Amino acid sequence: MLYEQVVRKRDRDYAKLSEHLVELKLQKIKALKIHEELALQMNSESDPAWIELVLMRELGLVPEEQTKIFFQQ
Repeated sequence: MLYEQVVRKRDRDYAKLSEHLVELKLQKIKALKIHEELALQMNSESDPAWIELVLMRELGLVPEEQTKIFFQQ
């Protein structure tokens, strides 16, 4: 009877650890994806087209040859 209890506890512990392992693997995949995206951003920061895109997106600036139009609701 004591042996059965130990085996059940071991099986429960194994199941919990297996679930935790799956969660950690998913977190690792997400972290690697974020790392890859950040590495690409860092590598492209010296690219003038990238800098222009960031200025347009983040600060709302437009190149001199373009006209910015505002729509009011």
